[in-house]
Amino acid sequence: MARKISFKQAINEALDLEMRRDPSVIVLGEDTAGGAGAAGERDAWGGPLGVTKGLYPKHGDRVMDTPLSESAYIGAAIGAAACGMRPVAELMFLDFMGVCFDQILNQAAKFKYMFGGKATTPVVIRAMVGAGFRAAAQHSQMLTPIFTHVPGLKVVCPSNAYDAKGLLIQSIRDDDPVIFCEHKNLYNLETEVPAESYAIPFAEAYVAREGKDVTIVGYGLMVHRALEAANKLAKNGIEAEVIDLRTLSPIDLDTVIESVESTGRLVAVDEANPRCSIAADIVASVTEKAFGALKAAPQMVTAPHTPVPFSPVLEDLYIPSADAIVGAVSKTRKPAMAA
Repeated sequence: MARKISFKQAINEALDLEMRRDPSVIVLGEDTAGGAGAAGERDAWGGPLGVTKGLYPKHGDRVMDTPLSESAYIGAAIGAAACGMRPVAELMFLDFMGVCFDQILNQAAKFKYMFGGKATTPVVIRAMVGAGFRAAAQHSQMLTPIFTHVPGLKVVCPSNAYDAKGLLIQSIRDDDPVIFCEHKNLYNLETEVPAESYAIPFAEAYVAREGKDVTIVGYGLMVHRALEAANKLAKNGIEAEVIDLRTLSPIDLDTVIESVESTGRLVAVDEANPRCSIAADIVASVTEKAFGALKAAPQMVTAPHTPVPFSPVLEDLYIPSADAIVGAVSKTRKPAMAA
């Protein structure tokens, strides 16, 4: 039975269900228990925004607070995964990857390959991504493209509570390391979510809105900006098809290409910086595989190639807007070549 819950509640529920189902699932990170079980229990956080709050009373020491050392506990989670556990480690902000990237890049991502398929590393690394939270340049980046560049990693970035629950359950059950990205500005967004357990397969994009005139592709928060843009475009008689990628590695290019072959136009939206972004990857892939279907040059809408500003006014300008997407769509209405 479905009821409306928030993105944040959906993540908590997925963790709770999987910990009940499988005793090898553990949760660890800075403040994931938040002092629960100690004298400061009333101050228990459950992570910086309370996502894991309430799990400690249900699962005890399987929810662990760690020292303030990402390199230590991410390494411990990867080691535990290699030894038969299914750890879910919270990195807080994906920006902190710099101090534990070797463990992810050179260890977790490569174990299966280097040991001829005999080693598995079923670890999930959850982390907040994205700007708009007034958290400055070191806590606001959309670094998802960096992880998609690494063979052996799976990268997930849901746009709503329903997908967050189903994709996290799938991630925990997967035998490969998964980088699970949660946009902090989606945490309070409510969606209808079934109470029971369910898993959403990787590499299955979702057509969030059907349309015949232009294909808009995005993920995470940008799906909502794309839908907002589609509503504006519809008032001018332009019907946009909006595709939610859901997972970035593996990625569902077939759904994107099928859509572009129908609409003939493409706008790829990504909150990441423009160089080597998911948007750039989508444009390159469509140009390579469906060039003949294009009626106009594909367009990208991304953040500028700068750090995320702290100024609220500048930060709002930094994040791709619905109006920017509408402007990009207008460019696709012009022929790619003169007659």
